[in-house]
Amino acid sequence: MKFFIDTADIDEIRELAATGLVDGVTTNPSLIAKTGRNFLDVVAEICDVVDGPVSAECVATDHETMMKEAAKLSAIADNVAIKVPLTPDGLKTCKALTDAGTMVNVTLCFSAAQAILAAKAGATFISPFVGRLDDIGEDGMQLIADICDVYANYDFATEVLVASIRGPRHVVVAGQLGAGVATLPPNVLRQMFKHPLTDKGLDAFLADWAKTGQSIL
Repeated sequence: MKFFIDTADIDEIRELAATGLVDGVTTNPSLIAKTGRNFLDVVAEICDVVDGPVSAECVATDHETMMKEAAKLSAIADNVAIKVPLTPDGLKTCKALTDAGTMVNVTLCFSAAQAILAAKAGATFISPFVGRLDDIGEDGMQLIADICDVYANYDFATEVLVASIRGPRHVVVAGQLGAGVATLPPNVLRQMFKHPLTDKGLDAFLADWAKTGQSIL
């Protein structure tokens, strides 16, 4: 499973990328707005830090303008993935960009039917929002199961990118279901390191080592 980081905070990205566990980054207009910085500058800086796909979202809603925005975003770096909404114009844009060799992340997916359309349009990634479905009483991870089941029946190249992740359990279930990518808020990736028995065991090892009076260095 690939791990993307869902943030536009360059300091967070640098710190987590240094672990060697980060395969890409996803951003959106809301995340960029939180930085208070120029959108294009932020995307360029992220692309310098991370070698993998960096999703940069179009803000237009019509095909013609999305194509113009995509051209400007793609020119930032070779690893930019253009993010488009799951709308008729968004998928029309996806098809055109994919045919031109550009990576595309189709976002705001909330049904398996939508995911089928995105795959037909040649999306590199489909981003189902599991947390937002959970928020309204639906089962977000069931959507991942449904999409993975359908995609397994065909030769779709589209990777399932699990988005709106709220905790480590979402990541584990996504992996069990065979999703290719999980995009994680920085705090969720940090939570994945944690277990009380790990901390307890490490404390015991260090205490025992201190009693020996030895040093490795």
